[in-house]
Parts: sequence; structure tokens; C-alpha cells
Amino acid sequence: MMSLIFHVDVNSAYLSWNAAWDLQHGASLDLRTIPAIVGGDPESRHGIVLAKSAPCKKYGIQTGETLFAALMKCPELTIVPPRYGVYMKASEAMVEILRSYSPLIERYSIDECFMDMSHIAKEDALPLAETLKRRIAEELGFTVNIGISTGKLLAKMASDLKKPNQVHTLYKEEVPKKMWPLPVEDLFMVGSRTATKLRAMNIRTIGELAETDPEFLHKKFKKYGYMISCYARGIESSTVKNEGTIVMKGMGNSTTLPFDFSDRTSCHNVLLSIGETLVPRLRASGKKAKTVSVHIRYSDFTSISSQRTVSLATTSTSLLMSIACSLFDEMWNGEPVRHLGISFAQLEDSALEQLSLFQNKEAEKMQKMDQVMDLIRKNFGDASLIRATFLHSPVKAFSGGIVEKDYLFMSSHL
Repeated sequence: MMSLIFHVDVNSAYLSWNAAWDLQHGASLDLRTIPAIVGGDPESRHGIVLAKSAPCKKYGIQTGETLFAALMKCPELTIVPPRYGVYMKASEAMVEILRSYSPLIERYSIDECFMDMSHIAKEDALPLAETLKRRIAEELGFTVNIGISTGKLLAKMASDLKKPNQVHTLYKEEVPKKMWPLPVEDLFMVGSRTATKLRAMNIRTIGELAETDPEFLHKKFKKYGYMISCYARGIESSTVKNEGTIVMKGMGNSTTLPFDFSDRTSCHNVLLSIGETLVPRLRASGKKAKTVSVHIRYSDFTSISSQRTVSLATTSTSLLMSIACSLFDEMWNGEPVRHLGISFAQLEDSALEQLSLFQNKEAEKMQKMDQVMDLIRKNFGDASLIRATFLHSPVKAFSGGIVEKDYLFMSSHL
């Protein structure tokens, strides 16, 4: 039986979900029809562009740039704040529809899913994808692109060919015509820095990369060179796996600050606010962390990161955040901070516990406190219980948004 994979990708997800929610709750203006972005704080006009509407294209507004830069390009720009609760609901509603078409759904991110459709005939794929796309638009109020192929890599590449609200195929026999003429930076896993290096070697298109000797690429980029060589030729072998069947390697969260922070206390509070979002996720996943990493991006966009591994894995918010703040103090050079992030690695099953001859009453006390806080927030909302340090601080009690699932994506033939 031939493998058949759909890749479903929401068009301008955050903005589309904001627009759909507003329209379903009485709004008359569709944000997708005007220059509009999601991101930052509309009042202070600080932050970055998380998503943009199609009309923003003519102004040259880019995802990831500052709100200040976006407003310079388009002073009448409409700015709306992110609504992460709405995004989770929209994502879950979409997945519920997808599950009515396939029992095998792999969530690559909050707005992207792979579907194993190997149970249908190849000639039925296009009409069924059109039906699925139309159903999502009619029932949920937002549009998607669907890519179709025999593997995950080409299905994802297909969904990016032309947007929005499109269905594309990219089978092996279509690769030379549809994928190879594309610029090399359009290939999955080829970032801007790699693209610059490839262009310096006169490799400008995916086709030229596919024709390059893999051994030459290996000499330049090591194992990564083999990988992008395989991807350029459409070679990739991973299968669609249901959510929960892939081992979680780590998790993280980060936030761009409303303005550059130059004092240690505020930066510590930001790390704590990220932890208040991230560590409950760790506990809810049934994991505990042994390694903590902290990432700092300064106002000049230079970055630095560091990590520390403890002897015993833990789920304690206080302990993990104490490590994060200590790492920050060791790295910080005193320059204004623009972005902070925390990630956990070496995750272990929280049900497994290493016994000690010496009882740590303080650790037991913190564990019980975390359990009570999680229960109160679950029943009465996050804002029902916040730490006193945030009462008179410019830092919100909870920072960081929806982070991509910590999934392994693909493996190539190496």
C-alpha cells in the first residue's frame, strides 16, 4: 500500500484565529482584510510581530520585526494582542475535524498537523483535501493550506508552495518541476545563514543543491550537509505518529520584553514569570527536568545561552527558577535585555523517584505547595493566585506564549 500524507497548515494562524473569534462574537470588521498584526502591547506599542494579514505585504511588514518598525512602515496599522486561550481552542477544534478523516494525526505545532491518509486511493486525495479545506473554513471560520505527498517532507513543502487557502501536491515525479526551481532558503531546515553560505558556493536553488555532491556538502557542513542534500532530493523516511507516541526530549518558553530591561530584579521577575507558565506544563506532562538552560538576547540582537545540570531531576518551580536566575547572573554583561527564554532537557518520568537516606523536608514542602497552586489555578484561573513579587512590577505574572510541540520532526536516509 502506497504511503499518502497530508500536511495541514493554518494560514496566518494567530491573526486568522483572532479574526474568526471576533467575527463569531459580533465584530463587523475582518482583521484579515486590513493591515493588521498580532503581537506586543497595542498601548505601549512594544513587542514584535507574531502574525500579519495579507494587506501588510505591500508595506513590507515582516513577522518577527518590532512593532516600532512595523508602525514606521504603516502608521495606520491595527495591532491586536495575542489570545493564547483562543488559539488553543481553535487548534483543538481543527484537530477534532482532522480525526474524522484519519486515526493517525501528528501535531507538528499549534497550527500544523500531519495526517496519514494511506487508507485512501491516490486519485481521491485532491478532492478529499478540497473537501477538508472547505469544511474547516465553513465550520471554524479560518482557512488552511494542505500539502499532499507520499512523505512528510514533501507534504510540508507542498503546503508552502502558494498561499492562502490552497491545496497542492508534490509527489516524487513533481519535485524537479515544482520544488527544484525554488530558492534554496525555501527548503525545510535551510535557514538564512546556511542559505548565505550556499549562495557563496553558487548554490542558489533547491535543484542546484540537489545536484551538488553530498560528500562536498558533508565537508562544508558535516552531517547537516548530508541531511539537506537528502531533503533537496525529496528523500526522507519518517512516519506519522500519533500525539504522545514520540518521546519528549525537552520543553521551553520565551518572551520578548515590552521594553529593554537593564536591571537584575526585573530580569529575574521575567524568568520567574516564564517559569510560572513553563513549569506547570512540565508537571502536567508527567515529567521532571534535570537540565535548565537560559537564553538571553540583548537590545543589539546578540545572543548568549548557558545551561546547568543538577544531580536529581525536579518539578519544583522555586528550585528550577533559582537555577535559571543563577545562570542569568553568570551570563549577563549588564547590557539592556530584549528577550529571555528558559528550556528544560534530560526529562525523566516524574513517577520514578530516586530515594535518599536523608529526608529533604524543604523539597517535600515545595512539592506540596506547587501541587496546591496548580490545583487552585486549574479551578479558578491563573490570575487567582500570583506571586507577590509581581504586584508592583512592570512584569506580568505569566509570560511566554504557545510554544511548538517538542517533537522530533523527520529523519533522512543518512
